[in-house]
Amino acid sequence: MSFYRELSNILRRRFFGHEEDGTASSAIDRETEESGYTPANAEQRVIFINRAQPPVPKFVNNRVSTAKYSLLRFIPLFLFEQFRRWANVFFLMIALLQQIPDVSPTGRYTTLVPLISILSVSAIKEIIEDVKRHRADDETNHRKVEVLKGDNWIHVQWKHVIVGDIVKILNNTFFPADLILLSSSEPQGMGFIETANLDGETNLKIRQALQSTAKLTTVHDLKQLSGTIECEPPNKHLYEFTGVLKETNKIPEPLGPDQLLLRGAILRNTSWIFGIVIYTGHETKLMRNSTKAPLKRSTVDKLTNVQILLLFGLLFVMCLMCSIFNVLWNNARAKSDWYIGLEDSSQNFLYNLLTFLILFNNLIPISLQVSLEVVRFIQAIFINMDIEMYHEESDTPAMARTSNLNEELGQVKYVFSDKTGTLTRNVMEFKRCAIGQDVYITAENVEETLMVQHLRQGHTNAELIKELLILLSVCHTVIPEKMPDGSVVYHAASPDERALVYGACKFGYVFESRTPDSVEINALGVRERYEILTVLEFTSTRKRMSVIVKDPHGKIKLFCKGADTVIYERLDNNYNRENGEVLLQHLEHFAAEGLRTLCCAVADLKKSDYDEWKQLYNKASISLQHREEKIEEAANLIERKLRLIGATAIEDKLQEGVPEAIAALLQADINVWVLTGDKQETAINIGYSCKLLTQGMQLIILNEDGLDKVRESILRHCDDLGDNLEKQNEIGLIIDGKTLKYALTCELRTDFLRLSISCKVVICCRVSPMQKAEVVEYVTKYTKSVTLAIGDGANDVAMIQKAHVGVGISGAEGLQAACASDYSIAQFRFLLRLLLVHGAWNYSRMCKLILYSFYKNICLYVIELWFAIYSGWSGQVLFERWSIGLYNVLFTALPPLAMGLFDKPCGADKMMMYPKLYKPSQSGDLFNIKVFWYWVMNGMIHSAVLFWLPLLACQHDILWMGGRDGGYLVFGNCVYTCVVVTVCLKAGLVMNSWTWLTHCAIWGSIVLWFLFIIVYSLFWPTIPFGSIMTGMYIMLFSTAVFWLGIVVVPIITALPDFTVKVIHSTVFKSLTDVVRESEIKKSDPQVYRGEPKNS
Repeated sequence: MSFYRELSNILRRRFFGHEEDGTASSAIDRETEESGYTPANAEQRVIFINRAQPPVPKFVNNRVSTAKYSLLRFIPLFLFEQFRRWANVFFLMIALLQQIPDVSPTGRYTTLVPLISILSVSAIKEIIEDVKRHRADDETNHRKVEVLKGDNWIHVQWKHVIVGDIVKILNNTFFPADLILLSSSEPQGMGFIETANLDGETNLKIRQALQSTAKLTTVHDLKQLSGTIECEPPNKHLYEFTGVLKETNKIPEPLGPDQLLLRGAILRNTSWIFGIVIYTGHETKLMRNSTKAPLKRSTVDKLTNVQILLLFGLLFVMCLMCSIFNVLWNNARAKSDWYIGLEDSSQNFLYNLLTFLILFNNLIPISLQVSLEVVRFIQAIFINMDIEMYHEESDTPAMARTSNLNEELGQVKYVFSDKTGTLTRNVMEFKRCAIGQDVYITAENVEETLMVQHLRQGHTNAELIKELLILLSVCHTVIPEKMPDGSVVYHAASPDERALVYGACKFGYVFESRTPDSVEINALGVRERYEILTVLEFTSTRKRMSVIVKDPHGKIKLFCKGADTVIYERLDNNYNRENGEVLLQHLEHFAAEGLRTLCCAVADLKKSDYDEWKQLYNKASISLQHREEKIEEAANLIERKLRLIGATAIEDKLQEGVPEAIAALLQADINVWVLTGDKQETAINIGYSCKLLTQGMQLIILNEDGLDKVRESILRHCDDLGDNLEKQNEIGLIIDGKTLKYALTCELRTDFLRLSISCKVVICCRVSPMQKAEVVEYVTKYTKSVTLAIGDGANDVAMIQKAHVGVGISGAEGLQAACASDYSIAQFRFLLRLLLVHGAWNYSRMCKLILYSFYKNICLYVIELWFAIYSGWSGQVLFERWSIGLYNVLFTALPPLAMGLFDKPCGADKMMMYPKLYKPSQSGDLFNIKVFWYWVMNGMIHSAVLFWLPLLACQHDILWMGGRDGGYLVFGNCVYTCVVVTVCLKAGLVMNSWTWLTHCAIWGSIVLWFLFIIVYSLFWPTIPFGSIMTGMYIMLFSTAVFWLGIVVVPIITALPDFTVKVIHSTVFKSLTDVVRESEIKKSDPQVYRGEPKNS
């Protein structure tokens, strides 16, 4: 008792704020400060019951809006979003410069019209998406709920519900706001809810009203209720809530998550509940969690932006050079060609600079952004529609939750995976348990099990067996549901708990019913009732769960189950150490088989000790400040001097196809790291069973305690590797969370990362969610490689958001990981297709699309530079102004789209069969500075050939047999036609896969140009527009030079590219070429050991 009194005094000082000055803040204090929550009384929410709320503080209304725009805000917000892109700002600036009289050589609207068209397409897309959001919001806000007004229940729209309202919710309906449960139709104020919309979990959860309010089941009773509810300010923590109910002239009672009904959840299996509104609208926890995921941009996107800036520089240099040559040319000709009026030309340098800036602005493709958005959007649809990634059993397709990272899937170097529910099924099955020297397994018949026989025969383990079975059937939060056929279905928050309860059933101890303060079990045919006094719930920090019960004989017992490390440190000093050592050996054997283990223990409590502790616990539970930490400290006082009972082992089988998927990922040179909270032995065994670790692979196991030991171990292993450090080695590294804590400190982090990336496989076990995120973050920063994190639970959200690409698995742990991810799949094996097929394809497609878009613009617009040599550097355009404006929008818009949607180096089956085909995209061979400038130079050379070859053909200015001359515009249209034909043929040359849609895009673009010439030539004078093009098609189509030119010039231009491609595909054949060739011939590829190259 003296021990309890001493600790009681410590806790009283802690709870009532009498700490001494200078006391170090706890981890929870620091976390609270960092989150911006100041636990001042002024910030606590006070809600008056059955009376009007004071005007200060003002609570928000219950109307919610998830829409991005409103009628008034649309234009300013949309324009702000669009002009955050430098390309759009540049084109707007060009469009404004074109409005200056006599500055623009291409007319006033040739940039403005395409820019407005592109912005209009984006605006229409935004409006359509936002209208859907507005409609969904209206449907939600106009739902109705019954609110107590005076003596009657009045139907009120959700948007008119306010804080303090008492509402009535019927079965199978949503909660309109965050409520405190007052009473229900079920005994003792119990209610069942489904939170699938919040966390994806379909298991029913139990909520229970306070005993003082559970009896308020009539309108008269509710009207008599008076007092206040004090609670924490609105926050986004779904599973946390601290509040106090202070009824008039009554003792305050704690309110916690068990009384909280969240907006978005549904009432199930309960006729009705009464609740009081505490948070409304955007202050509800559901809306607080509706935050945008961190903005992620692909590596290709970032590199493209850098190249655009470099092209800006090139463009400016070209403009400056042309302006200087213009001054020099004018000065040289001023006297000899005096009739042109060149005397004051040197004063117009700036004017000329603007002219050339407008002339060359299209070097930056104006349609690139729209092409990228359209292609990414459709690529995402392809991922969603891929039947090979559809999981029929759960009716779950793959889902691209963002389209911005499609090409990033093709560059992944590191995959960080959770274990439970990601590599394994998270469908737990009770396999065996150990007590003392004996291991017990289940059997079809209860009476045939060795455990039941030992229990009935009075074996030395009999008493421990009984306590273990009682613990398994009592120490949990499972909810039983009786089915019409008499069977019982268990609803549990975690598959582990359900498996343990089913395990007890297999030994004859059946959990049958639960009330808020008791559970009933059928113990081998005898019904027993256990009164639940206190439940100390499982958390990832505690790693254990305890229940304090009063058994049928009136004895008070504490049953505790949890991780072996946590249980063993709380055992009584006088416990049987021999049994403890034997049990540890059993645990190691279970873990070696890949089973999940738990230790079970019990403590007998004196009523006086329990009553005194209960007072401390109650004070902790009604605290509004640091409640969790205080409850944990109180729990530590009672969870001590435990007696070891035994251990349980649960099997979590590997998902289908996991070993094959991991083997293929490793072949693709993708490093796979497993980050799990399981025991080291379990993690290693799973590593072998899923082919992550192979027999004979050297293992480095870091399992040290203390910074100095960890430092010494890491540095020793680094020295052992010698020259092989930071090179790929056939080594597996296993590290536990305790060691990882020291390894990630500032002084050791770099050495640890150097050691880690030297290993082919890394397994981190016993790690917390925060450690998972830290590992991903540090590896991403250190290696500068593209990382992918995959998981299925709420504890994986942090690492999913830290990685370049986050993949969520829609699993048994809910949808929180899937909702926070960039892509979601149903099974780990689908990751292989997502990366090797969609990732590699999309990377190849996007690279070609971007490079080709720059190439085709350089081909046409640099011709103006060559023409400037013959036009006195005057800025005179060679082409008709609308031909220039429609080049990107109409005549060359389809080939990039076809390239971005349908091109592929090899078929999906071959990509899966040969993981090495992933190498070109992973290493970034298809798009880098070298490749980009190769395409730029290729475009420059082609533009020169496309200009001077037609110039040579027309050098005597005679295009017809009659000796007539068509002028510069006929020549310009000849060149333009050659450009369109050449860039379309180049698209065909670049693509590896030709479909009928590809043919339509290439040949259709050429046909579109010819139709445009014909139609545009007929505009004038019927339509007072384009007089300069009148009769152009007759002039072009009637000259043999034109028809010969559009055949000969493109062939000569493309011939070197064709030759290079042929040589590469024959002499320097890569794996990609070999596989593609075999696919075309429908034969098996020859054995090839070379590295795949740019395809």
